[in-house]
Amino acid sequence: MITPTSWKKSSFSGGGEGNDCVEVADMDTHISIRDSKSPTRATLTFPAPAFTAFIEALKASPSAD
Repeated sequence: MITPTSWKKSSFSGGGEGNDCVEVADMDTHISIRDSKSPTRATLTFPAPAFTAFIEALKASPSAD
């Protein structure tokens, strides 16, 4: 298994106590996701096209606000 070396966190996660968020690592053909407050636990890994389709579907869905 390939281990991601560079994790990115949303700029909307804020600071202080409220900065727990998911982190994403782009590994060319796959995307890994982990919980920032438990970075040593297991990650979820998806083929890049499937993750892109998921994000596009989220963007297209009505807001839950």
